[in-house]
Amino acid sequence: MAHEDCIFCKIIAGEIPAAKVYEDEHVLAFLDISQVTKGHTLVIPKEHTKNIYETPANIAQQLFARIPKIANAIKEAYRPAGLNLLNNNEPAADQSVFHLHIHLIPRYGEDDGYSANWTVHSDQYSSDDLQQIANEITQNID
Repeated sequence: MAHEDCIFCKIIAGEIPAAKVYEDEHVLAFLDISQVTKGHTLVIPKEHTKNIYETPANIAQQLFARIPKIANAIKEAYRPAGLNLLNNNEPAADQSVFHLHIHLIPRYGEDDGYSANWTVHSDQYSSDDLQQIANEITQNID
């Protein structure tokens, strides 16, 4: 179901133009207007879902089943050195459009304009700590 205030639902409906890369009955892929790197593509489900937390399994299955096909098309077209998959959920993780979307960001080298720097905290967690964290997550899987 489309949301009238969602820019991606408006793109799906054809109300806002987009440079489409791929489309079928379940999924739309189009170039990100900001183009972090050449070929930066967004892949979205046609059915509105806010983020990964709220996405039913069938929608996720349709969405993720198409990502390798689209990623390989980017690879063939531009021969990047690599490719990042990125998904942001909620404002704290920099989600700015609240319609689930996966960024496919081709990588062309260290100075290509994209950076995903984080601080590694592996020295803060013992193997027992890691097992406890794993157990706490596992207890919440349906």
